[in-house]
Amino acid sequence: MSRNDPKRILKAWGEKIVEQIKKGKGPEINFPLRNLSNIVFDKKTKTLKLGDKYGSRNFFNVAHSKKFLQTIEVASIIKRELLESGKHEHLRGVFYMTKRTIPGTKVNLVDDQTESDKAIEDLEVITGLSREQLHVSANKMGSMVGKLILEDNGDIIDCARLGRGGYSIPSITDELNFKKVEAEYVLYMEKASIFERLNEDKFWQKNNCILVTSQGQTTRGIRRLLQRISEEKNLPIYVLCDYDVYGAYIYSVIKYGSIALAHASERLTIPNVKYIGITGDDVEKYDLKKHLIKLTDKDHARMKQVAAYDWFKDNKEWQRQFKLMKNFGGKVEIQALSARGISFISETYLPEKIRKKEFLD
Repeated sequence: MSRNDPKRILKAWGEKIVEQIKKGKGPEINFPLRNLSNIVFDKKTKTLKLGDKYGSRNFFNVAHSKKFLQTIEVASIIKRELLESGKHEHLRGVFYMTKRTIPGTKVNLVDDQTESDKAIEDLEVITGLSREQLHVSANKMGSMVGKLILEDNGDIIDCARLGRGGYSIPSITDELNFKKVEAEYVLYMEKASIFERLNEDKFWQKNNCILVTSQGQTTRGIRRLLQRISEEKNLPIYVLCDYDVYGAYIYSVIKYGSIALAHASERLTIPNVKYIGITGDDVEKYDLKKHLIKLTDKDHARMKQVAAYDWFKDNKEWQRQFKLMKNFGGKVEIQALSARGISFISETYLPEKIRKKEFLD
């Protein structure tokens, strides 16, 4: 049996708790803290990681007992119902499998899905296993098209022959097998509408690339997919976003990781990813000032916060972009390029930027 076998790891963890009880000790769970005070930016690897602070949860501590039980119950369900059967379940399904009244009380083990979700995240940091390895899935929110043939659950999928919709990316992408990849790079975009434009224009075919999209913030499954393509097929990843602070943050999450998932950075980050989205220079070059959307107080506050992040504060080019945005007093969406022509983005903007390597790092 593999040392990384999830069933073996969960069983061994459970046996440690049982051993504590047999010795007359109060059962206790130890785990790395996932709060902001324990999130560090590793300048060497350029990724967000958990620090070395640990916390504990003791069953006989009234403040800890319910969360202790939630973690144990979710672990039991995952091992018994999912791993033993080889089946997968959605986060919502795990919530309903966990939701029951504690015997002898009127108290529910969980009242809200956020409780079971957090228990799963706790298990990730306790065991070193990912949610995907625990057979727990989330919503599918992405599509892919291009010269890539893959195997998905025994089915062979040609991502160049799936029409306008493309391949619907599953939430668990570790189990996909890349059979053949002929593309030169991957272009990820935050907006499905831009994906549809580029797909209809056959951008991926004309420029020999793979197009990937989500709906806003990138999902774990898509981040893992992009990382795997980057590492296993040695393809560059370019990120296309709006010219606003939220687009910059989406890019940074793919490149450096996120605070919420710092414990999973090793499996999700892509340090060599490049930003190809709208910039302040593009606003000037393509006369997009008339399409500026006025910055709100919320935008200004978020920009100040993001610009101060360790991975942005010493980056002169990104600081210049934030300053330009502030001076403009506005932000620009990718769709503003359509004012230059419906296919301007696919026929002129992107080909020129890629040819000239006009990326932000």
